[in-house]
Amino acid sequence: RNPKTEQRSQSRDPRTSPSPGFAAMTGKTAPPAKKPAPVAAKEKAAPAPKEEPAPKEEAAPKEEAAPAPAPEQPPTPEHPPEQPPAPTAEPAPIPMEAGVEATPAPAEGSAAPPAEPPAPAPEAKPEKLKEEPPSCPLSLAVEEVSENSFTLTWKAPEQMGRASLDGYVVEICKDGSSDWKAVNQEPFLSTRYTVPNLSSGDKIHVRVTAVSASGASVPATLEQPVLIREILQLPKIRMPRHLRETYIRRVGDAVNIMIPFQGKPQPEVSWTKGEQPLDTNRINIRTTARDTIFYIRQAQRGDSGKYELSVRINGAEDKATLDIQVVEPPGPPQNLKLVDVWGFNVALEWTPPVDNGNAEIKGYRVQKSDKKSGKWFTVLERCTRTSCTISDLIIGNTYSFRVFSENICGLSDSAAIAAGVAHIKKTKTTYQPEKIPQRDMMEPPKFTQPLTDRTTTRGYSTHLFCSVRGFPQPKIIWLKNQMEIREDPKYIALIEQGVCSLEIRKPGPFDGGVYTCKAVNPLGEASVDCRLDVKGGT
Repeated sequence: RNPKTEQRSQSRDPRTSPSPGFAAMTGKTAPPAKKPAPVAAKEKAAPAPKEEPAPKEEAAPKEEAAPAPAPEQPPTPEHPPEQPPAPTAEPAPIPMEAGVEATPAPAEGSAAPPAEPPAPAPEAKPEKLKEEPPSCPLSLAVEEVSENSFTLTWKAPEQMGRASLDGYVVEICKDGSSDWKAVNQEPFLSTRYTVPNLSSGDKIHVRVTAVSASGASVPATLEQPVLIREILQLPKIRMPRHLRETYIRRVGDAVNIMIPFQGKPQPEVSWTKGEQPLDTNRINIRTTARDTIFYIRQAQRGDSGKYELSVRINGAEDKATLDIQVVEPPGPPQNLKLVDVWGFNVALEWTPPVDNGNAEIKGYRVQKSDKKSGKWFTVLERCTRTSCTISDLIIGNTYSFRVFSENICGLSDSAAIAAGVAHIKKTKTTYQPEKIPQRDMMEPPKFTQPLTDRTTTRGYSTHLFCSVRGFPQPKIIWLKNQMEIREDPKYIALIEQGVCSLEIRKPGPFDGGVYTCKAVNPLGEASVDCRLDVKGGT
């Protein structure tokens, strides 16, 4: 057999030709021609094998071990798992002269663009948190209506979103149509807008939308369409002053309230409670051109609550709230008990009543009753705590106690009575007088206020005064010019509470001189003196 023919048949049989994976594992150098053949090169090299079989056969004897497998590349797709290791080898050291070997480089370059799928990395942007649009504008209302326009007011939305607010868009739609048209061309930041150029008699639906960079809010819409006609007088509720606070009535009382209002043309008046219409079986409403009357024949606690009055003219509206509180006396306190008894005192405790009568508990009234009389006497009024101490009880008596609760209506119909009684026992006491040390009160006479010189007029009585102390009480002696004044009717000497006085009646020129007051007791004596001058009179 011809060895060249065998060599050619073996090279064309893929089962007998070694694969690149196999060459990598065995380390043989025979199949280096397949190393630079990447996946893209297979597609490019497919048309070349038919034109170059002859040169490969001539080169075979020179290389002896190289069977020219390059032309037979098309069958290689049967071994896909063995091809990936081939690109790991460097194409530069391959000494193959076949033109096919030059094609792998551009094949790799051409395969590079499909190898760039990592570019989708920027698609991570959707992972960012989406900015929320602003919330709906608040309190949309009609401020004024004229023959061809009306004015709207509203409040800014509670939530603006991360982006700042660009402004508001006002849209209108005629009643019976679904075609909404924006009135303003660009968003504006004011919360007041006048819609002009309207026809008198039209009914216009309105909505306002807040707009920001993150989107538009849910629109705020008026519940009723606006009738375009001139309002001569805006609606206004004249709430009486006493109704601006909580209106309190007792259970069973009648509630008759009149609330005046104004507005031209005739406004629409409506009453609601908790955004629900009133129960006409219990509440009667009568409305005239100038006022509305709210009437309940017999009030019950269930009638308590806040009633909303609305006066509307073509979208212009005024509202007022009437707060009614229907009360009744509270229930009695709970769990009244006698905590302690000592001496003349008793301690009580209780808990608030279960039913406060739909009003705040103002306090408690505590009463006592002794066993002998059986009458109840009030001990404490408006006690704000749920405990108290009662004092000044009579020894030997037995007492019972009860407590009433009190609210704005008055005392509870019944009282809580303590289960036990308090017996004030007699206590044996022994009086021990306080021992006061005896003090030596003995003291010699001492003048605390001396006599003073005086000048008097002839014929006018005069007095001399001084004060003295001492124990035992000293004896007082008066002297004139060192001569003792005895029982002389011209002189009257007195002493009271230690104050000594000498009256000289109608003195004459000869009554002038030096007067001396001497105090004497067993412990000693003391004296004071003064000079008296008598001037002549006419």
